[in-house]
Amino acid sequence: MQKDYRTGRVVGLATSAALGGFLFGYDSAVINGASSAIKTTFELGDFALGFVVSIALVGSAIGAWFAGYLADRYGRQPVMLFAAGLFMLAAVGQAFPFAVADLVFWRFIGGAGIGVASVMAPMYISEIAPAPMRGRMSSLQQFAIVIGIFATGLINWLILNASGGSALNDWLFGLPAWQWMFLTMTVPAAVYGLLALRLPESPRFLVQMGEEDQAKDVLRQIYTAEPDLRVAEIKSSMQGEHRSSIKDLRGTRFGLMPLVWIGIILSAFQQFVGINAVFYYSNTIWESVGFSEDQAFQTSLITTGVNVAFTVVAIALVDRVGRKPLLLVGSIGMVITLAILTYVFGTAPIGADGTPILTDGPDVVAMFSFNIYVAFFAATWGPVVWVLLGEMFPNRLRAAALALAVAAQWTANFIVSTAFPPIAGKSLGIAYGIFTVFALLSIPFVLRKIKETKGIELEDMDDLESNSLLRAG
Repeated sequence: MQKDYRTGRVVGLATSAALGGFLFGYDSAVINGASSAIKTTFELGDFALGFVVSIALVGSAIGAWFAGYLADRYGRQPVMLFAAGLFMLAAVGQAFPFAVADLVFWRFIGGAGIGVASVMAPMYISEIAPAPMRGRMSSLQQFAIVIGIFATGLINWLILNASGGSALNDWLFGLPAWQWMFLTMTVPAAVYGLLALRLPESPRFLVQMGEEDQAKDVLRQIYTAEPDLRVAEIKSSMQGEHRSSIKDLRGTRFGLMPLVWIGIILSAFQQFVGINAVFYYSNTIWESVGFSEDQAFQTSLITTGVNVAFTVVAIALVDRVGRKPLLLVGSIGMVITLAILTYVFGTAPIGADGTPILTDGPDVVAMFSFNIYVAFFAATWGPVVWVLLGEMFPNRLRAAALALAVAAQWTANFIVSTAFPPIAGKSLGIAYGIFTVFALLSIPFVLRKIKETKGIELEDMDDLESNSLLRAG
């Protein structure tokens, strides 16, 4: 069948919007390289360090919560510009903190930018991408996130080596290396802002605002056929509804519609399998089992490279294999690898400082399992959850439902990131055992609750209400 859309234009728009995901990954992971130096500089304990790291996630939850409202009121493109501004402010603020209190404040602001961007990218991409491309284009969000994480690790490692092997050492202009790690974020923040300025508004938002001629102009950039029929389909799917709000999501199951609960629980599972404990604390983990600071950086860089490579695998498979099968494969793979890590960390001998000691053999098993775990996540749960969140909700509910689900994701991320340092301080085996349990629980959830959305146009999501998707629960 001949395609009726312009592939190059779709890819260009989706890539520009997904740069918010790059900043999401960059700002999320930059703390990994700086955390040890921050802990020393401000004399923080494990719990205090966990709070400094994870306060950004509180900002992310709040940013995500309000992003849907802002997007429906002002449009998708202006809100992306707002997120770019938050990233820029946070980069400078985190680089020049006077004390722990203002470092916490600027991490919160950066987190708000992450939360806004994490809603806007999948929303915008799902609304401009044709159904045959939507899975791959929505996966660009996760691909951009992992590229951002990798870029952070690489740049932090380069800064570390240039400054003499310690993030505490002074580098350019007498600033410590860890401050430069934050300052580098100003560059992608500026690029994101410039690209967002050039993005056309979402045609679905324009139709919602009664700007049908402008919506047709945008649709002509994407599709080869005249856009009148698509505008009519968008109008029909919206059914004259007002801007979506949390009130529209009310249902009989604990106050919310079943589909909304599915989105919330799906988001929570993505975090409770522990992936962000890897990216926020991987350096700390490897240092705690005997690696030098440089070795820990190199090991973490390998892990982020694996993350990027297997996200490409997900992009290649998501529109061919489907969303649900990939989630199931990912859950099974993570259960196995997390169980191995639980055993290795839990049975390792304990040193005089109370940390496990990995000798020749177990250290190789741990590194191998660690990276295979990341590979399973990157090829499945990482991108697929964002794809589903961007497409599983009907048009009239999407902004509010997506905002609520992503806010729940950041709340779960906050819980994991705050709890991990003190739990891991007692036993890495216990920490990874908890992640294993959640990976195991995700299997029956996916089997029973997740419905396949591959190949369904967004305007047809409303038709699923009369079937099982909205009533599942």
